[in-house]
Amino acid sequence: MTDADADADTTTTLAPDPAFPIRVRGLRNAFGGQVVHDRLDLDVRRGEILGVVGGSGTGKSVLMRSIIGLQVPEAGTIDVLGQSITAARDDRDIAIRSRWGVLFQGGALFSTLTVAQNVEVPLREFHPDIGDDLLAEIARYKVRMTGLPMSAGARFPAQLSGGMRKRAGLARALALDPELLFLDEPTAGLDPIGAAAFDQLILGLQATLGLTVFLITHDLDTLYEICDRVAVLADHRVIAVGTIPELLALDHPWIDEYFKGPRGRAAQSARRKGG
Repeated sequence: MTDADADADTTTTLAPDPAFPIRVRGLRNAFGGQVVHDRLDLDVRRGEILGVVGGSGTGKSVLMRSIIGLQVPEAGTIDVLGQSITAARDDRDIAIRSRWGVLFQGGALFSTLTVAQNVEVPLREFHPDIGDDLLAEIARYKVRMTGLPMSAGARFPAQLSGGMRKRAGLARALALDPELLFLDEPTAGLDPIGAAAFDQLILGLQATLGLTVFLITHDLDTLYEICDRVAVLADHRVIAVGTIPELLALDHPWIDEYFKGPRGRAAQSARRKGG
């Protein structure tokens, strides 16, 4: 169990540790007078699926954006795969970005490109020497890997259902064979059957590809079904990280309301019935 309530040294330089591909110390993010994170610490273990939860405004997506370099924090240290993200300020550090994939909310696909062309975008950016035939072959493979029919590659995002767009976005996130996979509310907007199928897809890909997964979600079924640990954001920090049984043993108002409320009890009961 990790409790991040202790004071953090924002000047700490983290030594590379293969066991923790993502390490955050003393993170502070603020927008004007609104403080989102203050002295936030987090370690993500290699090979785990880490669920990230918190109430509205706790900065779950801001934390993810900080880790992947889209948000420059006011203070703190972020190391990803042994490289300082907070020290990177331009495209000289472009190589590190080829080692992770990101599925944003809604898929964030380019509407004027087909699914296959969307998958090819990161390949063209990082490997401009790859020929068109090989690009098309890789795109077909990634599309099929995410459970989409082969015909989906030629379609535009507007021609897909919400669940198919999620899978297309995931195919693009996996285009470069990443070590890390970031997922922002991947099952939001899906019906229970579609959400459960997507959870199983993530679980299977994580096991097959050896991915480390950083997963923002509000879906309790997802947390119970596929997450190894869960990080709870509250009070501007990560207040606890652990398995769900470990979190249930804690005494914190938000944790009690979230995990022990009606939806939490329903998810726990469904998990027991499922074996």
